[in-house]
Amino acid sequence: MKRRTVIKGLATGLSSLYLSRVYAGNYFSSTSNPGLAPGPFQPNWESLSKYKVPDWFRDAKFGIWAHWGPQCQPERGDWYGRGMYQEGSDQYKFHCEKYGHPSKFGFKDVIHEWKAENWDPEGLVELYKKAGAQYFVALANHHDNFDLYDSKYQKWNSTRIGPGKDLIGGWAKAAKKNGLPFGVSVHASHAWRWYETAQRSDKTGTYAGIPYDGKMTAADGKGKWWDGYDPQELYEQNHPLSLNSLDDNSIGEQWDWSHGANQPSKAYCEKFYKRTIDLIEKYEPELLYFDDTALPLWPVSDAGLRIASHFYNSSIKRHGDLRAVLTGKILDEKQRKCMVWDIERGQSNQIEPLPWQTDTCIGGWHYDRRIFEQHGYKSGKTVVHTLADVVSKNGNLLLNIPVRGDGTIDADERAVVDEITGWIQVNKECIFGSRPWKVFGEGPAMESSAQLSAQGFNEGKGKPFGAEDVRFTINGNTLYAIVLGWPGEKDAVIKSLATQSAQLSGRKIDGVTLLGYNGKLEWSQTQEGLKVKMPAEQPCKHAIVLKINGAIS
Repeated sequence: MKRRTVIKGLATGLSSLYLSRVYAGNYFSSTSNPGLAPGPFQPNWESLSKYKVPDWFRDAKFGIWAHWGPQCQPERGDWYGRGMYQEGSDQYKFHCEKYGHPSKFGFKDVIHEWKAENWDPEGLVELYKKAGAQYFVALANHHDNFDLYDSKYQKWNSTRIGPGKDLIGGWAKAAKKNGLPFGVSVHASHAWRWYETAQRSDKTGTYAGIPYDGKMTAADGKGKWWDGYDPQELYEQNHPLSLNSLDDNSIGEQWDWSHGANQPSKAYCEKFYKRTIDLIEKYEPELLYFDDTALPLWPVSDAGLRIASHFYNSSIKRHGDLRAVLTGKILDEKQRKCMVWDIERGQSNQIEPLPWQTDTCIGGWHYDRRIFEQHGYKSGKTVVHTLADVVSKNGNLLLNIPVRGDGTIDADERAVVDEITGWIQVNKECIFGSRPWKVFGEGPAMESSAQLSAQGFNEGKGKPFGAEDVRFTINGNTLYAIVLGWPGEKDAVIKSLATQSAQLSGRKIDGVTLLGYNGKLEWSQTQEGLKVKMPAEQPCKHAIVLKINGAIS
């Protein structure tokens, strides 16, 4: 998936006149573009600002994601299709040892070896539903530009090469069977810039000066397994390098196509548009995730605006009302009204006025066997704490469980999913269908919370949660206090629920119970806070939930 450096503001360096024309929807003349579904939404920011997040997404709170594609086949981590062309990098060294030099065996050949032979989508989605997932998302393509579905406009797709299977079709069927809204994530808009490493050659050694396979064409495939396929339809490298392209970190600041990024051609942008519309029409997802600044190819193309309007309008046509959820990153205040703001590997530090989502992973975005061998996944405890924190601030958690190249998950991942399952089964009423309270929480962890970067990435940078840290949600007229640790023999003390608390507005608590515990609790409401004596044994691991009556009128 993701870029590894902080991305700067939207379209830095563009003239204010250019941006004002684009924001007004006047720069492009595509409203008559064929293929756009008719309806109330037009392909401009002003029209999209009328969007309202559907209740199903606000109620769901928790989704699971299969960020799975051919880059999982080597089991060597994220951005493999780029890193294998970076001389001297870990992935380059691994690739040369396992497959051969990238001038002879490129990423197209990795795709060819990927078979997904043990993939069981129904079994995995059923497992995730049991763990509490209220929606399921699957990777439709990544920056590697390989479509994981029966793509009308991209010959390099999983029905023709590699697995020989319609992977999105299989995931969609499994989600429907389990009664879960289905989402797809789309990342391929960046292949133009992302694959520029494939244009390089070694600077030293035996292969110095011999180009990698990024410039190969259909003519080079005669007599080979890829005879009849043009590698340029995959790599898209028939263009000059971007400014500072040889600096591996420069891609971060060019993510919004600024700072000297080579500008994608109109044909490239239109092909991406057609591929994504084809994906929407074939599989009818309820959620569409974009790994882009605002929208794909923005602001050099209006392809993303057209996709957004079509997605919303086609949802209304199909359902009679708007059920579509579209997510984007690094959004300004205007854009957050047009779609759901997605924060990568991070959380907001306040209750957001509009619903939002964090996407994160228990390991690396693409499967990395080393994390499994070193037992390095996030714990179930970390996931539960993240879920409680995000939901208390009006957000959703989308959690990736990395999938091996063969289509399975490993034993440690199953153990994490089982931990989540155990907690959700006891405490689901404080999560699903909930809304934020007047304050999101209390406790020492709030004092050391890390600030967001433009993209997110403040996850795990603050003080770990403990028994003094509390997160609040409400469901109907019931308040829930999620205590992020076990107080043990000490009383749990909720300071925000003291007798003179401004949040209570003079109301008195008239009942307290502990989810998962059938006995009667000893509790009192004082000027110091709500004090609750804990039972001898905790009802669940990681976080306990107090159900409080009388705090809400």
